[in-house]
Amino acid sequence: MATLTCSCTATPMTANGLQFAMDTLNIDAATLWAMVFVETHGCGYFASRRPQILFERHLFSKNTGGQFDAAAPDVSNPVAGGYGQGGDNQYTRLAQAYALNAEAALKSASWGLGQILGAHAANIGFNSVDEMVTAMAASEDQQLQAVVGFIQWQNLQGALQQQNWAAYAKAYNGVDYAKNQYDTRLSMAYTLFKDSSKRPDLTVRSAQMLLYLLGYDPHGVDGSVGAHTLTALHNFQAAHGQTLSTEIDDGVMASLIAALPAAINLSFV
Repeated sequence: MATLTCSCTATPMTANGLQFAMDTLNIDAATLWAMVFVETHGCGYFASRRPQILFERHLFSKNTGGQFDAAAPDVSNPVAGGYGQGGDNQYTRLAQAYALNAEAALKSASWGLGQILGAHAANIGFNSVDEMVTAMAASEDQQLQAVVGFIQWQNLQGALQQQNWAAYAKAYNGVDYAKNQYDTRLSMAYTLFKDSSKRPDLTVRSAQMLLYLLGYDPHGVDGSVGAHTLTALHNFQAAHGQTLSTEIDDGVMASLIAALPAAINLSFV
């Protein structure tokens, strides 16, 4: 397997991406936002612009028949756990495994908004795990498409259409879903988002994500303007000699987009 290199453009979620998910699953906006709100990490990327991941050492051990367990127990171990720090540290672990077996390493990490396991690539519409990772690096819309593919593969769209949160959570989160109240949280989120005025504002959400990628932490990518978002925005504007604003409009978005550096490459050497 050749070394994978792809561009981390890290494009925020768009209205077209949301509409694709709603149309494909035949669900309404409240249902989709409930799922996104509860089942994702809020933003599909780390501040480095690389997709959110979690590397699973026990899956790498399983996927490679345990052949690296003795030599590299930190990344190949039949016992789950040993994650270490989150964030970009997971890429350090992934790179160690990648050097041992590239394909197995990518398949042993969960990716993006919905933390979809790389091993499921073929089941959710990708030709290879490389293709899946490339999509994950490109945009949140493509990450959301992967979540849609997973839901279809698991035949969960009916549960979503009926707002059968217990059935959905059991399949998506596992038999212990009730311990973390996934069904209750989904139900509460759905009730909240039935009011269209309570749904995340995509422009605000995009601005929050861009601020986060630029190093100005808004303390969440939730599509709602709060004190932390305004502080992050004002810090950005002050650093760039701009007038401080209280709203996120087209001018603010243009300045954030213009400030974002060129996309980085995701590669393992």
